[in-house]
Amino acid sequence: MDSDFLTVVRKIAGRLAENNLRLSIAESCTGGFISNAVTNLPGSSKFYDMSLVCYSERSKRSVLGISSSLLRNYGTVSEETAIAMAKSVRDLGSSEIALSITGVAGPERVEDKEVGLVYMAVAIGDIVKSKGMRLTGNREDIKKGASLEALRFLDQVLRLWL
Repeated sequence: MDSDFLTVVRKIAGRLAENNLRLSIAESCTGGFISNAVTNLPGSSKFYDMSLVCYSERSKRSVLGISSSLLRNYGTVSEETAIAMAKSVRDLGSSEIALSITGVAGPERVEDKEVGLVYMAVAIGDIVKSKGMRLTGNREDIKKGASLEALRFLDQVLRLWL
């Protein structure tokens, strides 16, 4: 595992274990990259509950229960969708904390949204924090960069709230 990923996952693992909390993840544009990074840490089963990769609009509706009206009004790549994904995967799992990410890895635009646009959200109980950003590079660079930024965002939120 890349040392940047290992460093941040270790921090997250420590905070979650210290507070006896479990994590669930909903990924779209990263295709499981975040979940892979988390499970590469030995002992991750102590804090990691589940993940879902809901790549299509249909799976966001049918698996995560995201409303058609939300997806129609804001799109699959939006802050609103990232928030709904985090809340849903938190409720589906037996976890107190959830991380979600949605975006455009490229090479083509999606819903007229630029390649590299990503949104992420962290849900802790009733608190939800979200963030949008733009990344550059090829598809693999965007997936890797978005995954690392989402984990850093989770770590930042945990630092503030735990």
